[in-house]
Amino acid sequence: MKGAIDISWVSIGLGYLILTIPFLLFRYYKLNLIKDSTIAILRMTLQLYLLGFYLEYIFKLDNIFVNITWIIIMILISVSTTIKKSKVSFKFYFIPLLSSLTFVTILTLLYFIGLMIGAEYFFNTRYLIPIVGILLGNSIQSNIIALNSFNSKLKSEYHLYLFAIANGASKYDALLPFMKHALIQALNPMIAMTAVVGLISIPGMMTGQILGGSSPFLAIKYQIVTMISVFFAKSLIIVLTLNFTNRFIFDEMGNKKI
Repeated sequence: MKGAIDISWVSIGLGYLILTIPFLLFRYYKLNLIKDSTIAILRMTLQLYLLGFYLEYIFKLDNIFVNITWIIIMILISVSTTIKKSKVSFKFYFIPLLSSLTFVTILTLLYFIGLMIGAEYFFNTRYLIPIVGILLGNSIQSNIIALNSFNSKLKSEYHLYLFAIANGASKYDALLPFMKHALIQALNPMIAMTAVVGLISIPGMMTGQILGGSSPFLAIKYQIVTMISVFFAKSLIIVLTLNFTNRFIFDEMGNKKI
């Protein structure tokens, strides 16, 4: 199979031009989203081009220390973004999020690269950086949904939590209904999306491999192991984040600090 057709700068310009249609719709419905959308698209463009230059460099360098440093930066950005978008306290949520993301990322990489792919060199940049990016990128949205759902329900039904504590329930048992609600809210979109992969949507990773000239069946194999890894990582990250967070936001008597 031939490699992907190169996209000219003129074609990329045409891609931006079509955005005038949703922008006109935003204006018509007075959604006040044009400024935020423009900033988001410009940031996306700049970040992707910087990433392209960076990846070209680190793929050639393939240095273990550079790779680890970049992964640490990615994790810290993911933690910071999740805290900011969830509108929670940096003081109470930084360590739980950092711990869960770091642990699950390392565990998933060991399983994905070491066992499922069986790469000879674990720190191969071509596998390491993209997979970490996929795992962290997918975990941000799920963590935000989980934290927002958990905190919102706990705030509105805090009296039920206190009632359970007053009647002898442990903090874990009293919080279990709130955790279940948050897990369902965060995991349902992932389950729905997983169910239609290959039926309605062709995932980006698989599309990229096919456009790059890989065999469709090879692309399918990589997509399957990637989806399994993402499903595992997102589920475990959410559970660990909620459990770790509960150790920080409640005092010894079971009262919520914030």
